[in-house]
Amino acid sequence: MMTTRMVLFLWVLANATGLVSAAEQETLVAQGKYVFRASACESCHTDVENNGAFLAGGRAMETDFGTFYTPNITPDLDTGIGRWTLEDFRQAMMTGTRPDGSPYYPIFPYRWYTGMLPEDIAALWAYLQSIEPIKNNVPPHDLKFPFTFRWLNWIWRLINFKPGKRIFDEQRPAQWNRGAYLVNHLGHCGACHTPKTFGNFIGIEFLGGSRKIPGVLPAPNITPSQKAGIGIWSQQDIVRALKRAIGPDGTPIRGPMAEYVLFGSSYLTDEDLNAMAIYLRSLPIKEQTVETVEEEIQEMLGHGD
Repeated sequence: MMTTRMVLFLWVLANATGLVSAAEQETLVAQGKYVFRASACESCHTDVENNGAFLAGGRAMETDFGTFYTPNITPDLDTGIGRWTLEDFRQAMMTGTRPDGSPYYPIFPYRWYTGMLPEDIAALWAYLQSIEPIKNNVPPHDLKFPFTFRWLNWIWRLINFKPGKRIFDEQRPAQWNRGAYLVNHLGHCGACHTPKTFGNFIGIEFLGGSRKIPGVLPAPNITPSQKAGIGIWSQQDIVRALKRAIGPDGTPIRGPMAEYVLFGSSYLTDEDLNAMAIYLRSLPIKEQTVETVEEEIQEMLGHGD
């Protein structure tokens, strides 16, 4: 099996030597757009609330550590990633480090992207290079002390990050592994749905829900617990939720999950949505309950005082 670096090197070499035809390049960009949708990149990197340009960054993500501002990932040379190389992009996605070698804050879900397939990274890069460059200077993060010291991320990584780790079980069928890939790596569901503690990604309460996410509404338990999670949901219920943001009882799904559906999972094939549902229904049950009170819903809808 070729390594990620080797696959990406061959992709760059083929492009540089003109061995990739226009049709092949178009196919690669289309594949990259699908990966882009599966990863719901638009949800974070477009400041929709303030009518921001597509992928030009600037969305404020308020957390207990302060406010993070998502970066511009258009190919603008001065304010985006236009001066990046494919290797810079691979490094960001798989190792969680910037082109200068310093670590990203884990608000960027590289902990999950690190398991991406090399062909998907190459395709996503091709798609991002195809979009319109937008000049937009994003504000610096406004963080509380001591989180202004970026080097502290190295400590967090010692506990929570294993570069290149991919969820794959050769004893499971291909559909289960596809679902695991979509949920864990492209969809990075654990970034929201796993409790946020210093060692939150070790897996003790994996997908057991969390109140510590940007925004008003928490991320619920999505393990197959009948009491606290989605254990009473059928496979078809999960597919419909991911496709249309509608729960089993017909009520709309709101908050960040609705964004993920709007910008991400609603574009996926039924085959992929079913794979995600099969994987989610196979997970170990977690019994913690993450309640959403009516006051929070009203605040999110703008009906608060």
